Amino acid sequence: MTVEVTDAPEQHRWEARIDGELVGFAQYKRHDDVITFFHTEVEREGAGVGGALVRTSLDAARDAGEEVHPVCPFYAGWIERHADYQDLVHDEAPRLGEED
Repeated sequence: MTVEVTDAPEQHRWEARIDGELVGFAQYKRHDDVITFFHTEVEREGAGVGGALVRTSLDAARDAGEEVHPVCPFYAGWIERHADYQDLVHDEAPRLGEED
């Protein structure tokens, strides 16, 4: 079972599909060179959908020279657990556990 992740910029979200079926998405907004991830939904937990969404979208942000503002708790927690992606977090974005 392969999770296929693609950007759907017209809908402002990354989409995850398995065998063509939409099984998850991560909504975002872009402003200047910062992409804010604010909501994630996953239909098939335990299938690697959430991790595939985050990893693919963050790799694309890195390739585009964008920084990330992880408002979504799923994104914030994932980045917190993966040190190799923490450099993408925008300097002004609160870190997990900090108050706004």
